[in-house]
Amino acid sequence: MSKPTDPQIIRDQHGNPAFVVIPYDEFVSRYEEKRVWIPNEVVEKTVMEGVSPIRAWREHLGLTQEETARRLGVTQSAFAQMERAKRPRKTTLQKVAQALGIDVAQLDF
Repeated sequence: MSKPTDPQIIRDQHGNPAFVVIPYDEFVSRYEEKRVWIPNEVVEKTVMEGVSPIRAWREHLGLTQEETARRLGVTQSAFAQMERAKRPRKTTLQKVAQALGIDVAQLDF
């Protein structure tokens, strides 16, 4: 059996497109790279304990505020403010993500 190369359209009882079937390799190449993983521990701290994603990630990675601040080139108190912010600026999220070694999307949830 040959592998299909074109997407297949599955229609509903009215003839309208309902689903598209694509080859698995194509699915993986399109969607696997875009997947952003967030550990359960990070989500739980954020949702259940109400801490910021920045703090949850920092604690998950076993870093202190002081160490993270040093990576960012700011004081510990400046980092503490970043960590407490309800809606950090996008540039702040980008800098913190880089300092933590994660993707910015993993902080923006």
